[in-house]
Amino acid sequence: MRAHYRHEGLAEPDLAASPYDQFARWFKDAAAAGLHEPNAMVVSTADAAGRPSSRTVLLKAFDERGFVFFTNYTSRKGRELAENPYISLLFPWHPLARQVIVTGTAERIGRDETAAYFRTRPHGSQLGAWASDQSTTVASRAELEHAYDELAARYPEGEQVPAPPHWGGYRITAETIEFWQGRLNRLHDRLRYVREGAPGAGQWRVERLAP
Repeated sequence: MRAHYRHEGLAEPDLAASPYDQFARWFKDAAAAGLHEPNAMVVSTADAAGRPSSRTVLLKAFDERGFVFFTNYTSRKGRELAENPYISLLFPWHPLARQVIVTGTAERIGRDETAAYFRTRPHGSQLGAWASDQSTTVASRAELEHAYDELAARYPEGEQVPAPPHWGGYRITAETIEFWQGRLNRLHDRLRYVREGAPGAGQWRVERLAP
């Protein structure tokens, strides 16, 4: 099971000055190519002892401040980020033979920003955020659906559902952002932006990594 990558390369002169601008270019390419959920990313965290865990989460926003996703703060990832804020994101755009790998630190966003996003979610997803005590054990599927049905009766379609206090967003401030382009003979292009100076200063160094 081996694919031969014959895609165009990625050269230093072609990079945007900002890794977020470069990410926007590639994200646009992934969306235009019709990839299923191009905003899906593998989020990896680790607990205080360094034991890692990974899961797929949807990116909901990004700008020069970082990458944003939403989750239950009491979930496994939420508990681990409370102990250890270091995090990695991986965007696996396999049909384009591309990956983007982000390393950095996660911080909770403000409640106003969380509430504004929560109001844009479908009604069922709003109820689901309340019904699911994410990452805890559940006795049965019926128990989970019963909790949802009780919430649906309390907040019928069309009625505003408040954002749960245990649910919200994280913004990842990047320290490095690597753009990986598959090439022939496994001589892949790997260009990594490395932040220099304080976050938000907009200063980045680009380095090429051996494949």
